[in-house]
Amino acid sequence: MAVDATHLSELLAHGFDTVIDVRSPAEFAEDHVPGAINLPVLDNAERARVGTIYKQESPFLARKLGAALVFRNAAAHIEGPLAHHEGGWRPLVYCWRGGQRSGAFTWMLGQIGWRADVLRGGYKTYRRLVTQALYDAPIPHRVVQLGGYTGTAKTDLLQHLDRRGVQVLDLEGLAHHRGSLLGGMPGGQPSQKAFESALAQALHRLDPARPVVVEAESSKIGALLLPPSLWAAMKAAPWIEVSAPVPERARYLAEAYADVLANGERLRQILQHLVAFRGRPVVDHWSDLITQGDMTALTAALVTQHYDPAYDKSMRAVAPSVAVRIATERLDPASLDVVAGRIEGALQTMVI
Repeated sequence: MAVDATHLSELLAHGFDTVIDVRSPAEFAEDHVPGAINLPVLDNAERARVGTIYKQESPFLARKLGAALVFRNAAAHIEGPLAHHEGGWRPLVYCWRGGQRSGAFTWMLGQIGWRADVLRGGYKTYRRLVTQALYDAPIPHRVVQLGGYTGTAKTDLLQHLDRRGVQVLDLEGLAHHRGSLLGGMPGGQPSQKAFESALAQALHRLDPARPVVVEAESSKIGALLLPPSLWAAMKAAPWIEVSAPVPERARYLAEAYADVLANGERLRQILQHLVAFRGRPVVDHWSDLITQGDMTALTAALVTQHYDPAYDKSMRAVAPSVAVRIATERLDPASLDVVAGRIEGALQTMVI
C-alpha cells in the first residue's frame, strides 16, 4: 500500500517500526528522512551503471539488469540486517520518487508477510514537505535570540538553558560549525539539505506555545544558509544580550577553540583572509602571537581588533530589539548557570 503525506509532521511522527531508504549510499549521505536506515537496492556503482545503460543503450535492458540487481541486493538485506524481525514488523520504504526501487523491495517484504508500505512520491515528497515548512510558510514558534559579543559563551548557555527545561534551538550544533571565522569542526558540515532535515526535525519537537531560545546568528553558518522562514522569525525576534569583560572572553575562547588554536600553520592560513579587512600589520601581529604560543593574548587581540568591531557593525545594521541585558564577570560553569537562571526568569516576563 502507498502512504500519502501532505504535511511534514506526518512523516516525522509516522508511527512505523522502521523507515527504510533504499536509495544508493551517496543519495542517502546527502540527505534522508530523519531516523531512516539505508538498505540500498542499488549501490553507487550499480545505480550509475543502470543509468548509463538506460540512456545510451536501452530502457528495457536497463530495467532487466536493474531488476536482477535490486532483488539480489534485497535478498541480502533480508538474510542480513532484517533477518531478526518478527511477522508483525511494519516498515515504511522509500526511494527517490516512490517508483521501481522502493516498489520492488516493498513487494518482496510484503510477500514474506511483513506489513510493508511505500511512501508515495518517495524522497521527493519528503523534500517537498521540508521546503514547504522552512521556505513557504512562517514557522509557528515564538523565537527569542540570545545575543552578545563573540566569546560570551552563548552556545554553552543554550546547554544550561536546556538542562533547565527551556526550549532551545542549537543552530551551530545542527550546522556542525561554531559560527565564526575559526568555527570549522572536524568532519566538516552536513549538506544544505541534511541541515534543513535536522532543523525541521528539531523544530517539530518544540512546542510552538512556549518560547524558543536561539543563538543570534547571521543568515549563514559556515557554508550553510538558514532557511527563509526561520531567518524571518529570527529577524523579528526580541533579543536577550549577554556581556562579559574582554579578558574573561579571551580566556573562554582560548579554551573553547583549543583544537583550532593548536594548529598554528592552519590558523595563520585562516587569518590571512582578514588582511583585506584588518590590514597587514594587524594580521602580522596575530601571527607573532601564534609564534609566541600566547593563545590568550591572541584571542584577546582577535576580540578587540576583529570580532567586536564586526559585531558592532552588525548591530548597527540589524538594530535588534534588545529586551534584556545581562552582564557577568565570569564565564565558568557556575557563573553560566546563574546567567541561565536570569535568562529563564526574563523569558517568563517578556512579551514575545
